[in-house]
Amino acid sequence: MTKKRVMLVDNEEGLCRMMEAVLSDNGYAVSAFTRSFEAAESFQAGQWDLLVTDIKMPGMDGLELLQKVKQKDPAIPVIMVTAYATVEMSIQALRKGAYDMLTKPFEPEELLYRVKNALQHTRLMEENRELREELVGRFNFGNIIGASTALKEVLERVEKLAVRDTSVLITGESGTGKELIAQAVHYNSPRKEKKFVAINCGALPASLLESELFGYKKGAFTGATENRRGLLETADGGTLFLDEVGNLPMTVQKTLLRFLQEQEFNRLGDPTPTKVDVRILSATNADMKQAVKAGDFREDLYYRLNVVNIHLPPLRQRRDDIALLAAHFISLQNSKFGTHIKGLTHDAMEAAVDFAWPGNIRQLKNVIEACIAMESSDYITLPVLSQFIEVVPNDTAGEPLSEEGEYSKALMRFETEYLRGLLRKNQGNVEAAAKEAGTNMATIYRKIKKYGIRKDEYNS
Repeated sequence: MTKKRVMLVDNEEGLCRMMEAVLSDNGYAVSAFTRSFEAAESFQAGQWDLLVTDIKMPGMDGLELLQKVKQKDPAIPVIMVTAYATVEMSIQALRKGAYDMLTKPFEPEELLYRVKNALQHTRLMEENRELREELVGRFNFGNIIGASTALKEVLERVEKLAVRDTSVLITGESGTGKELIAQAVHYNSPRKEKKFVAINCGALPASLLESELFGYKKGAFTGATENRRGLLETADGGTLFLDEVGNLPMTVQKTLLRFLQEQEFNRLGDPTPTKVDVRILSATNADMKQAVKAGDFREDLYYRLNVVNIHLPPLRQRRDDIALLAAHFISLQNSKFGTHIKGLTHDAMEAAVDFAWPGNIRQLKNVIEACIAMESSDYITLPVLSQFIEVVPNDTAGEPLSEEGEYSKALMRFETEYLRGLLRKNQGNVEAAAKEAGTNMATIYRKIKKYGIRKDEYNS
């Protein structure tokens, strides 16, 4: 796997070396600069995957560097580092295209987390873009999002079936996207210039469903004051999609079977047959074979509808697609409501991937929408996500590492005073302080943050 290339820019040499060491040790290809002008001159689009830069630097500051870099490569994520974070500065940086803000002092783990998050977000966006291009180029399948093997196999099957004018039964759990697959079949078929008409067979009573499908003649029943075309006539030349086809009443099943056999039917109250040219696609989340065995569905109609079967796997069998789908739904919600959610935190994403999603893609879409409505940070966090899905708790989460006894308090006081004195002696030089203490800079920075030691406490 190619190493991700990170450009570091910070005029504080010690911090720059520490960040370079931490990232290099974790598999990143890092180039560090202590002069922003040199970094700006060296930056070329396509050569870097991420820029991490300090804001306050002599000469060209981080915001100017951000602008210059974004002019060359608008897509590159940029993490701004500062010891003087303000709301105004953060807004200014984000408006100019920064992806994230990191406040000094910070632990190495936090740096790694932010870097990983930024690169992961970029990868998801890139995969989403590539997938869309593939779907538009090869399949033109609209909003079908995913890159899992299971989904690709379905799309390959759809591509082959689309050009053949046969009846297709699409099966799968509720919320798996059966209507999207039906649309994909239609819009990649020779009928794509004609209408795609859909009806939910489980949403209407039997009498109304029959008139909606086949139409009626004036006077056929009370209230039939004029002739009316049904959906079969509306879809003439195109495709009719029967969702939840297992709910068709027997009277409608008989008429539909005749149409599939003869390509003609009778409007209610009309003795004259009507001929149309319509392809029938249907979908169900029910066990149709069991319905046939129980006498609830005609066996001859079942085989007419199920000339070819496309089965959609549930989302729990497409876990590789969850991150892409979440990113897609976040993007849709951001565009719709003007929000700026960047993604899910690492632990929230892990919980989302681990969840079974009984409501499948529809449930994931609704949960993302609900989380964005409730979230107050830039990312969907685990506490917010856990309001809408069941999260398996970590037995050790939130437990203290050790009891806060007198010894621990004394040790904390000793370390705090020792660090203040050490930093004061070395005039705030973290690298020199770490060397004298016989430890590394990462440990010193972690302790500074842990004990809340301010620069004015050791800088003369």
